[in-house]
Amino acid sequence: MSGSHGDGQNLGLLCFYPHRAMEARVLAAVAAAGHGHITPAQGRIAARIGPRGTRLTDLAEQALVTKQTAGHLVDQLERAGYVRRVPDPTDARARLVQMAERGLEVVAIARRVEAEVEAEWTAHLGEEAAAQLRTALTRLREITDPYR
Repeated sequence: MSGSHGDGQNLGLLCFYPHRAMEARVLAAVAAAGHGHITPAQGRIAARIGPRGTRLTDLAEQALVTKQTAGHLVDQLERAGYVRRVPDPTDARARLVQMAERGLEVVAIARRVEAEVEAEWTAHLGEEAAAQLRTALTRLREITDPYR
């Protein structure tokens, strides 16, 4: 089946390549800043922690991993000082995973690198194409992201 796919790559894969490149750049910058080696799996869990904290079950669901896997990753991040577990003010039985100060340092590095990469991509594509891509992918999120 050829035709509209050009080189045969589906849209999902075409979205994956830049995502993978961005993730690799962020993780490399985090490591270069002296934050040890954060794995992609740890990074994907940490990226889903909300500003006030997020329940482990929600992190697992959003990262598409089991609660056991998410718990293991959070344990690793907690031992390294990036996150902490705190009581959930809305439910005494539950706990929230929050970014610790060390984790917030990593978030700041990630945001800086994301902006650098986006600027490079915009320079490569041109302002108009980059804006069209953002618009199209934002619209696509409406039917692909149950957590938005």
